[in-house]
Amino acid sequence: MSPSSLQHALPKGHMLNTYRIEKSIGGGGFSMVYLAVDAERHRRVIIKEFLPLDQVRRREDASVEFVSQDEGTPDPGAAGIKRFFNEAAALAKVSHPNIVKVRDVFRANNTVYMVMDYHKGKDLRWYIKRHNGRLSEKFIVTIFPDLLEGLREMHHRNLLHLDIKPANIFIRPGGKPLLLDFGAVRDAMNSRARGPHTLTMGYAPMEQHRNRHVGPWSDLYAIGASMWACMAGKPPPKSTDRSTKDTLRPAVKTFARQYSRQLLETIDWCLQMDPLQRPQTVDELLDFINKDWIEEEHPTFWRRFWHGEGQN
Repeated sequence: MSPSSLQHALPKGHMLNTYRIEKSIGGGGFSMVYLAVDAERHRRVIIKEFLPLDQVRRREDASVEFVSQDEGTPDPGAAGIKRFFNEAAALAKVSHPNIVKVRDVFRANNTVYMVMDYHKGKDLRWYIKRHNGRLSEKFIVTIFPDLLEGLREMHHRNLLHLDIKPANIFIRPGGKPLLLDFGAVRDAMNSRARGPHTLTMGYAPMEQHRNRHVGPWSDLYAIGASMWACMAGKPPPKSTDRSTKDTLRPAVKTFARQYSRQLLETIDWCLQMDPLQRPQTVDELLDFINKDWIEEEHPTFWRRFWHGEGQN
């Protein structure tokens, strides 16, 4: 987290309702994330604060002041706070072991907070960086089918994530994935990507960049890009660059000696530039993946990756 983000963070010991801040664990863009303790239930939680750093000032009393360059304009934080509440409401609709659970939403300090369950683990970005990509096939096929099960539950409720990437895929002990950060979540029934939205280069398909019709196939492009990063150590080229000159070499050729053809064909299918050439639903992709890939859990395998650290 950058020094500029840290200077906006709430201090250790600060009380938010019944929650005591322990430390900030992430921030930047539109939110700040904290590790906290629920003083009533004596358990750790994660708190996400709506805090668009380029639009706010933190006052001495910890309240947030939204600033605008133009006098007389509407409160610049109002629309963002509404989107933040929509994110919480969307998550509250979904009950699945692989989707982060929202426990509380409240207003304080002239902004809004979302309280989620705390889990021990590391995000997929950490594993990719530690091993410079080259994660084993067993690792990949343990993580992604379970993650897709959670994503399917979202899609069944007409919700799109639209910011799937390794930083938002959390891995708990035993290789149990958890999909995080729904700041870009949107109703699939109103699925043209209009207005402010999150885009992560390399993981966002072209229809998001061009504000065109998005759907489950858009999340599946990001799934394919995340699997590619597990192998290459970085995402594939930006879809904006690929639309001009597609230099992406198919996974079946790039990684042929390290991974099964079936896994590589899965990635290549998800990474098609034409949305109609990708799997259209999670069920379609899961049928292709084939559950026979998934072996029984091997504790020894996961002990090599898991070192008992909690979230940093």
